[in-house]
Amino acid sequence: MQQPRPSAGRAADRSGAGRRGGLGHDAGDPDAGRLALLLDSAFLLLLAASLNRYLTHHSGSAQAPWVIGLSAALAVAQPAGSWLDHHRPPAPGRRRRWPSALVMALWVVLVLLAPSFAWCAVPLIYTALRALPAKAAIPLVGALTLLVVIAEIRLPGGVDATLVLLPPAVAALATGVFLFMARQADRQRALIADLVRTRRELAATERREGTLAERERLAMEIHDTLAQGLSSQQMLLQAAERTWDTHPATARTHVRTAAEVAARNLAEARRFVHDLAPVELSDGRTLDRALRALAERESAESGLPVRFHLDGTPVPLPAAAQSALLRIAQGALANVREHAGASAAAITLSFLGDQAVLDIADDGQGFDPDAAGTGGGRGYGLPAMRARLRQLGGRLTVESTPGEGTVVSAAIPLEHR
Repeated sequence: MQQPRPSAGRAADRSGAGRRGGLGHDAGDPDAGRLALLLDSAFLLLLAASLNRYLTHHSGSAQAPWVIGLSAALAVAQPAGSWLDHHRPPAPGRRRRWPSALVMALWVVLVLLAPSFAWCAVPLIYTALRALPAKAAIPLVGALTLLVVIAEIRLPGGVDATLVLLPPAVAALATGVFLFMARQADRQRALIADLVRTRRELAATERREGTLAERERLAMEIHDTLAQGLSSQQMLLQAAERTWDTHPATARTHVRTAAEVAARNLAEARRFVHDLAPVELSDGRTLDRALRALAERESAESGLPVRFHLDGTPVPLPAAAQSALLRIAQGALANVREHAGASAAAITLSFLGDQAVLDIADDGQGFDPDAAGTGGGRGYGLPAMRARLRQLGGRLTVESTPGEGTVVSAAIPLEHR
């Protein structure tokens, strides 16, 4: 297979491993990344404004070097923690709390030294809400708000009731809005998951109903044609056997009639074979055109990007070989769509001089081919593919490792044309 196979780990990162961290924080989510950038920018702006105010009024203070050092540490720690959370997420179900704890500790010490830095708490409130579950985040927000109120009281110029009441109001508003949006996001995620699950169940039901309807149609067709014809042949031949010695002319008539019935049954059997052949190969369509159309249809219908590549000069293949390769491609893509969790797939048809090779590759989660060959959960798809190829003297090769994608390769010797 000449198509590149992206790492399954990167595909998993793109799809996301579900909710992680605190309220509504999705690892790798572009919106979460933009929100983190906005919060970091606001924090750095407030930090710079607070440091400027402090230096304007207390530049000669003995605490000034400490305040400057803590401000520089905060200016590094807050963006670094956000970058780490977004680009190096912890394992699913676990939380990385130490960056937020470090930022909170540095800020608390800084506010105790210089109350001017109290308003940097506004972005930190959102940081706490995003990094912690609600039961832990709400008390922490309350403690931050209390510290801001105390810092405002310590500012020179007397106690201003507005400065005492404003921080709790801002904190309550920010917390309420954030919790509401987080719950709305949770409901939306649950609804989307339910819709996806319902869609899959509906598709599976439709496939089962279609299979049962086709079986019923074939059963009725066979009963009304081949079965009745075979029954007539049996009765005619039995009648011929009984009259062979006593009425040879009658016996020969029965035999001729049985031969006519057999001819009609043969015509019906050929019609069944024609009807069951892939529609994509009707009207003289070649295998490469049928595979290209299959890739385009799969991309359009399932949303899974599927590319088709033709390698070498096509040579005519018998109808059975074309039908088998097309059915294998359809089955392999169905496995990719339903089981692989892939973000892309590729079909390659190669004519290598002495054989035709069909490769179907995906960048999904992969599987253990040995376990699949012993009934390890991949159904009867692979055994059915091997059975098709054995009838044509071909072979099926499966290359896959969990987490590294899969390549299914079907080869048919060209001398079987």
